[in-house]
Amino acid sequence: MKITLNNRVDELDVNQPTISIEELLALKSFTYKMLFVKHNGVVIKTEDYPVTNVAEGDNVEVIHLMTGG
Repeated sequence: MKITLNNRVDELDVNQPTISIEELLALKSFTYKMLFVKHNGVVIKTEDYPVTNVAEGDNVEVIHLMTGG
């Protein structure tokens, strides 16, 4: 499946037509606790990661939020 992930075309090695945001984050090893995810321009709440599906041609942006001084 080809998607755009953080402004780059990415080929996902999955044998299904969709993958959840939660599965995508695990597959791509996004491990930061504070993430901001947009799927096709819509901000996705953390509790919706397991039920929001990504399909061929979708656009996903994952931003790591960091704090500090």
